[in-house]
Amino acid sequence: MATRRNSTDDPLAPLTLAVGQEDLLLDRAVQQVVAAARASDPDTDVRDLTSDQLQPGTLAELTSPSLFAERKVVIVRGAQDLSADTVKDVKAYLGDPVEEITLVLLHAGGAKGKGLLDAARKAGAREVACPKTTKPAERLSFVRSEFRALGRSATPEACQALVDSIGSDLRELASAVSQLVADVEGTIDEAVVARYYTGRAEASSFTVADRAVEGRAAEALEALRWSLSTGVAPVLITSALAQGVRAIGKLSSARGGRPADLARELGMPPWKIDRVRQQMRGWTPDGVALALRAVAEADAGVKGGGDDPEYALEKAVVAIARAARSGR
Repeated sequence: MATRRNSTDDPLAPLTLAVGQEDLLLDRAVQQVVAAARASDPDTDVRDLTSDQLQPGTLAELTSPSLFAERKVVIVRGAQDLSADTVKDVKAYLGDPVEEITLVLLHAGGAKGKGLLDAARKAGAREVACPKTTKPAERLSFVRSEFRALGRSATPEACQALVDSIGSDLRELASAVSQLVADVEGTIDEAVVARYYTGRAEASSFTVADRAVEGRAAEALEALRWSLSTGVAPVLITSALAQGVRAIGKLSSARGGRPADLARELGMPPWKIDRVRQQMRGWTPDGVALALRAVAEADAGVKGGGDDPEYALEKAVVAIARAARSGR
């Protein structure tokens, strides 16, 4: 998922600048440089430093000529937090880098330490973008790219199910992809993901929502009780319920058309359009309004507005399931 922002794609370039706050991508940027250096010279000396460890004069010591002309990789984490004197040292080094040494600067981006960031870019750094993934679509794209990188295919439904099951942690998502690729032959589909990851606490909130908007009150309540017993935060369940009801409302008020067209209009993947279409049978506009009110009341209940969050959720699930059947 990490992308290069200039034409230099040589991990052994004198300077690599990894910019962003996604720890997994920052670590991968470092690992790529170290792997390339050790492929060129197995005896490469790697120095991995935090910003407080790189004091004034330290960089000069680390990059001073060696009698053995050994290859060296110097990694500086949190470069935006370097002291003013150390930044001067780094900027001076950028103007006259040492052969056989690769400097890797990890910078969070943003305004802090922007002078160093600009100087590194001006010096022609090889840049690797490591942005924090904050949107579900970005995590979905990450999962797809992980499968592609490992030479395997997975259905869109499987990728979405994995994101729903694992959550927002890229390390866990990457680990899950690796496990599935190692254990499963052929195309990875939604059934495979369900077999491996159904029961995850993060996934169970979506199960509650799916059963509720389908009008299956008993199954929704069973899933709700299981979720709460395994430690799922009530606020995650109200969030999933809200997403489920809003999806019904969006699709019911949208113009007709192909799933691909609706997907662009509503900001949903095409496969989800098909799923929501199946779930919205029996829903009416009044039912959507009632369900949204029930979710709002539950949200207030779990955030301190009531004495019993579990009861607030049970009440909402029953109300949503009834609303789902109001037009049948």
